[in-house]
Amino acid sequence: MTETSSIIASAPSNIALIKYMGKLEGGGNRPTNSSISWTLDHLKTFVKITPIDLGLGDVVNRDSDEWRPLEGNNFSEIRLSEKSKQKFLAHFAMLKNEFKLNGSYLIESANNFPSDCGLASSASSFAALTRAAHDLALSLGTMQEPLRFDELGQLSRKGSGSSARSFFSPWALWSSEGIRPLDFDLGPLHHQVFVVESGKKAVSSSEAHQRVLTSELFHGRSERAEKRLASLMAAFRSHDWAGAYEICWAEFWDMHALFETSKPAFGYMEPKTLEVLKVLRKVWIDTGDGPIVTMDAGANVHALYRDNQKALALKLRDQLRSQALVLMSDDLK
Repeated sequence: MTETSSIIASAPSNIALIKYMGKLEGGGNRPTNSSISWTLDHLKTFVKITPIDLGLGDVVNRDSDEWRPLEGNNFSEIRLSEKSKQKFLAHFAMLKNEFKLNGSYLIESANNFPSDCGLASSASSFAALTRAAHDLALSLGTMQEPLRFDELGQLSRKGSGSSARSFFSPWALWSSEGIRPLDFDLGPLHHQVFVVESGKKAVSSSEAHQRVLTSELFHGRSERAEKRLASLMAAFRSHDWAGAYEICWAEFWDMHALFETSKPAFGYMEPKTLEVLKVLRKVWIDTGDGPIVTMDAGANVHALYRDNQKALALKLRDQLRSQALVLMSDDLK
């Protein structure tokens, strides 16, 4: 087997500022409300696809597709549960049918960041798998013309809804009608995430989408999210950074309130989460400025900085090292 026998693709994670939480009936991971995200180009999943009949011997089952971790020095250890592995392979089976791919394949995947802890590794994983399968179909000639990114996103969201947003950078808008890029005249922005918990979540994001439906606060959730989205886009267009911070702060607390009021209730925040949030909020209280702050369905805290706030990002990194592992976009290092 030569290296050219395999296809390797990657895709970034993304962090939503207006959250996708709750799904429309009928399957396919169609969201109950629109969401807007920032693409995390420095946090990626890599997927390698190899035909099983190309000299793999007895390493894998030749009668079906298989998954195993992709090995590499810069990759974070990844362990999929049997349920997660079957979901990943089921998505590949759907893609094989869509792209007219025959035969059995070995799927290998890995991240350059911790998985299953609220950093949207599901989004990057399913987007990378969709890209790799698409590239494989093009290389084998089962497709003659490449799909557009929005078309790939619509296929990818059938496996993981938020993965639809990983096909555009730096901003993506996803609604029940489709996925498209956005552009705001904000200059270069920089991302930082405070990882206070890198272990696997007790409640997966997929399960969280189902549980929040039992919360009394879910009534009116879609309307609140759509209203915040319109307000956030207006704030970005008018360069109202403080207004954007307030909207995003309210939005992630709204999502976590749904978790805590579900039946049965569950939550992701840890004591160190609250410590980090307290520090970030104090920056705003003391100076009237600071990063935009948000969280995913996990314990970890994301911060987004303007280009003239690099020094602040480094200061907060140093200040919060004892509470969290700090991951930053390359332009902050």
